[in-house]
Amino acid sequence: MTISTTLLAAAGPLLQPGEGAGPSGSVPNRGTTDVPTGGSGQVPQAAWSVGEWVGYSALIAISVLLTIVALTTLWWMLHAWRSRDALKSTSFSQTPRPAAHRFTLLVPGRHEQEVMGQTLDMLATQDHPDFEIIAIVGEDDPETDAVVRAAAARHPGLIRVVVDDTAPKNKPKAMNLALQYATGDIVGVFDAEDEVYPHLLTLVDSRFQETGADVVQGGVQLMNFRSSWWSLRNVLEYYFWFRSRLHFHAGSKFIPLGGNTVFVTKDRLDWSNGWDAHCLAEDCELGVRLSADGAKVVVAYSPEAVTREETPPTFASLLKQRTRWNQGFLQVLGKGEWKKLPSFRQRFFARYMLTMPFIQATTGLLIPLSVLMILFVKVPTAIALVSFVPVAPTLMLLAVEVVGLNEFGRIYKENVRVRDYVKLVLGLVPYQVFLAAAAVRAVIRHAKGQDGWEKTEHTGQHRTAHPEAVDAAPVFPDADVVPAPAARELERAGAKS
Repeated sequence: MTISTTLLAAAGPLLQPGEGAGPSGSVPNRGTTDVPTGGSGQVPQAAWSVGEWVGYSALIAISVLLTIVALTTLWWMLHAWRSRDALKSTSFSQTPRPAAHRFTLLVPGRHEQEVMGQTLDMLATQDHPDFEIIAIVGEDDPETDAVVRAAAARHPGLIRVVVDDTAPKNKPKAMNLALQYATGDIVGVFDAEDEVYPHLLTLVDSRFQETGADVVQGGVQLMNFRSSWWSLRNVLEYYFWFRSRLHFHAGSKFIPLGGNTVFVTKDRLDWSNGWDAHCLAEDCELGVRLSADGAKVVVAYSPEAVTREETPPTFASLLKQRTRWNQGFLQVLGKGEWKKLPSFRQRFFARYMLTMPFIQATTGLLIPLSVLMILFVKVPTAIALVSFVPVAPTLMLLAVEVVGLNEFGRIYKENVRVRDYVKLVLGLVPYQVFLAAAAVRAVIRHAKGQDGWEKTEHTGQHRTAHPEAVDAAPVFPDADVVPAPAARELERAGAKS
């Protein structure tokens, strides 16, 4: 038997014309069939289940959110570099004008005995001819109280102490209390661990005169980028925020002010009744209200004039700090003052920034679902391609951060090593997960009405030299101190909150 005979036998008898016709006279394998086929002739896949719809939608949603956040972050980060004159226009003057204002510097501190004495001593060396320092300390904090009183005794007539006996305690309450004793026409705020440029007040005074500003926001820079795995990314966040992003927001006339190295005219603070005593982001809240009222806010940045600070010393402390900021943004969003901004563009930026905790929290909750789908579910090709869209702007963002780290090291004369660049790259995903976790925690606390102030510890890691700590000292009779009873009396009489 030949091969052809064998194949014919296996195939069965050939159909002849007219044979095998069905009731309708149709012939098998000719024309259409009862089985639907796609364009390729393949049978289509079954419809998606409810679980697949939810999973695929989540994957698309998180991809879109990550792409939007990455692109906007990249755009704002590069604002100061997109124009040759952008950074120059916001720099302090090289030839400042003669002093024309009196400054009151508020320095609140709670359990800051390790760093606050040195900060007050450094502030006292400002070369401006007319300023005062008001240190604020709780009546239940004897260690910091001793350090602050000793500093007041070392600088009589310059440093005054206000004792805060309000309860529960927080930063805006303390500053509102001290504001009643302010004699300057411009009020500045500093944190207890700050290293302040000795010519800063002279430069800020000149900036007020040159621009007619109601608010001048100076620069702040974290310095200890080698202290922990997260400190490097925390340092770069501040670098790009104060060097570039804040300038963008000031130009858009919506700016969430920073918590320190911010200077506001006394008239504006009186108009606003000081800071919102119930807000966990009192700096942002003040910036929103002032922006809504048309106040002129000027950002002034020069690398040598930044206030130097430290990253939080522990991961738990960093988590609490970010939770407080995020929760404060949610409070400002709910308060609704941003709706009074005059233009749609301003309101759009405000809404986007203030809802960022919700966006980060949503992203954080969707990330585990997306990872599970990638590992255990066969995702359609089109959706898989969409899920990779955020990779491109993220890689661009990482490249900008690498360049920024190099520039940071050059400007501040820090030796950035290869291992630091490696740590920067490897820390990208864990740090984003951390930010999402902090946002989720903030949303949960906000929903539960838990608005207690979670303090950030300071240990002075950013200081290149560590002079001997100021010894605890008894109360000096010549120290200018406002006692707790007087503070309580003023508060009951109508302290601003």
